[in-house]
Amino acid sequence: MFKLTRRALLAAAASLPLMAAAAQAEGLITIIVNDPANPYWFTEGEVAKKTAEELGYTANVAAHRGDTNTESTLVDTAITNKSVALIMDPANADGSVGAVQKAVDAGIPVILINAEINQEGLAKAQLVSNNAQGAALGAQAWVEAVGDAGNYVELFGAPSDNNAQTRSNGFETVLTQYPDLVKVGREVANWDRTQGYQKMQSLLQANPDIIGVISGNDEMALGAIAALKEAGKLEQVKVGGFDGSPDAVEAVKAGEMQYTVLQPVAVFAEEAVRQADNFIKTGSTGVDTEKQLFDCVLVNADNVDQITAPFTLTQ
Repeated sequence: MFKLTRRALLAAAASLPLMAAAAQAEGLITIIVNDPANPYWFTEGEVAKKTAEELGYTANVAAHRGDTNTESTLVDTAITNKSVALIMDPANADGSVGAVQKAVDAGIPVILINAEINQEGLAKAQLVSNNAQGAALGAQAWVEAVGDAGNYVELFGAPSDNNAQTRSNGFETVLTQYPDLVKVGREVANWDRTQGYQKMQSLLQANPDIIGVISGNDEMALGAIAALKEAGKLEQVKVGGFDGSPDAVEAVKAGEMQYTVLQPVAVFAEEAVRQADNFIKTGSTGVDTEKQLFDCVLVNADNVDQITAPFTLTQ
C-alpha cells in the first residue's frame, strides 16, 4: 500500500490554502458592453476581460448594442454558462432592471459600469463617471473657447441612458450663467457619429450663425465636425466633446475640437472586476456604497500629449 511520508503530508497541508484560493478564483465572468464599435465601449470590455483573466478567471465579452431584448438574452446565456459574476453596462436605465433582477435571482452578483439603472439594491455596485462634474468642467472650457455671447446648439445622447440627461443638465448649470449665450437648437444623436453628422447638417441649415456645438459625447462631436468641415464652417464654430476617445484626442491635437472630457473608463472597468472578485471571495465588494462616482478630466491643447493609452491621462 502507498504511504505518504510526513514531509509529503506537511507539503500537502501547506498547499491546501493555495489550492482553495485557486479553486475559488476559477469560473467565468461575463462582461456585457454596449457597442464595441465605439472605442469607449471597446476599451471598457477589453480592460474588464484582461483584469478578469489576470485574476484567474475566464471571461467573455458580449454586446447588446442598446437593445434590451438582446441584453436579456445575453444574461440568460450568462446564467446558463454558470457565470460567477456579471459585469454589465446596462442598455436602459429602466428597461435593464429586469435583466439585472434575473441574474440576481440566479445567484450571480452583478456589477454595473458606465451607466446606472433606476433601482438600487439589486447590483452589488454601480460604477460610473461623475458625469455632472465632467459636464460642468467641459462647459466651462467650452465657454472659454466660444466667448460669452452668441447662438449655439447641443447634441444630446441616447435618452434611455441617464448619462445623457445628467451631462445636459451639467452643461446647463454653467451655460445659464451666461445669458447672452443662446441655445437655438438641440438634437438627439444617440451617441452615434453618423447621427451627429446628420443632425449637425439639419442644425446648420436652420441656424447658420451658430458659434459653437456642445456635445454629450465624442462620437456625436466628431460627426458634427465632419458636417462643419463639409459646410466650410469649422473655423467659425467651436466644438466640445465628452469621453476622451482616441479620435477625439487626435481632433484636439489637430485643433478641430476644443476639448474632450475624459471618462476614466479604463479605471472603473478594472475596478468593477476587482470588486466582483472581492465579492466572490468574501461576500463583499470591499466598498461601502453601491453607487460610486469617478471624476472626469479635461483634455485640451495644454495636456493632450499626456494621453499615454486609450482613455488614460498621465498626470
